[in-house]
Amino acid sequence: MKYLLLLFIIFINLNATYPELLFNGNCITCHKTNNLNKSAPTVLEIQKEYKNAFPNKEEFVHYMTQWVLSPKEETSLMQDKIEVYGLMPDLAYDKSTLEEIAAYIYDNNFKE
Repeated sequence: MKYLLLLFIIFINLNATYPELLFNGNCITCHKTNNLNKSAPTVLEIQKEYKNAFPNKEEFVHYMTQWVLSPKEETSLMQDKIEVYGLMPDLAYDKSTLEEIAAYIYDNNFKE
């Protein structure tokens, strides 16, 4: 039974993409997909706001990456959310990791 569980876990991890693992391992804790979120805007809200501002994927990824590298209230697209949740802390991720996560957020069809 232990081996079956181990194989199942390996199978799931092999089918997950690297950006998906980065997102689920780092972002989903605060940016959940449902409205029961109490610590930050949902990923659906973020995706919608950024796609409205930047429908082009390259611009979306660039702006989101730059903002998360150095979160500042004056450059935020989501001023109303800062009032509710506060400013996102500086998380010290490297740029390439953030680019992969931002591209994943742009491409993914998140469900509530």
